[in-house]
Amino acid sequence: VQLQASGGGLVQAGGSLRLSCEASGFIFSIKTMNWYRQPPGKQRELVASITPSGSTNYAGSVKGRFTISRDNAKKTVFLQMNSLKPEDTGVYYCNTYLSSNNFWGQGTLVTVSS
Repeated sequence: VQLQASGGGLVQAGGSLRLSCEASGFIFSIKTMNWYRQPPGKQRELVASITPSGSTNYAGSVKGRFTISRDNAKKTVFLQMNSLKPEDTGVYYCNTYLSSNNFWGQGTLVTVSS
């Protein structure tokens, strides 16, 4: 299983970024995919999830600003982040749960300046 995240960077408050996570090594279309983030000095937290059917769920702090989506043909999950705030700063990880194990991508750093 491999999860390759990309798209992070430095952006001003109010700006946008789009994260991508390309998956391989498992049947992507039948797995729920998640985005987590870990702010500096804090614990990792769930940001958004998308089921195989496309149902989504968001943390309260990002609802209305972030959108998770998936392209099963490209085995890729996306996180569109709009109206970014300094508190959105952190390392963002894509994740899936498979065969009783959590699998993580390498993370991509998002820094939002005020």
